[in-house]
Amino acid sequence: MRRREFVSLIGGIAATWPLVVRAQQPVLPIVGLLRTTEAADYVAAFRRGLSDSGYTDGNNVTVDIRVAEGKRDRLSEFAADLVRKRAAAIVANTNATPFAISATKSIPIVFVTGSDPVAAGFVPNLNHPGGSDRSKLF
Repeated sequence: MRRREFVSLIGGIAATWPLVVRAQQPVLPIVGLLRTTEAADYVAAFRRGLSDSGYTDGNNVTVDIRVAEGKRDRLSEFAADLVRKRAAAIVANTNATPFAISATKSIPIVFVTGSDPVAAGFVPNLNHPGGSDRSKLF
């Protein structure tokens, strides 16, 4: 390689380097919200709770809301997609929780239920809810 070609190559790299560096944005952790039906007040309370804990959608976390609009068969697809996206956690309502549990053994699942989680089969017991090994639940 001749000197002139080398200098041109270095100059080209130096000119494009700032563009490459600026293009690299930090990847924000994803919190998936999995629901069977739309509930605007629930979603607003969820976002408010995140904000009170110092998390803002688009700033330091990405909130990915999936609503099946009453079509339970879509919950499996939504849960699998959140797993593919490597969500940091999945928050699910009572009807969506079994689909989230079936989709992953490693992503933490926060479930919201008004019933007994042991009787519903979400956890084996309350003292040791099972952590990431929920293989015996479903």
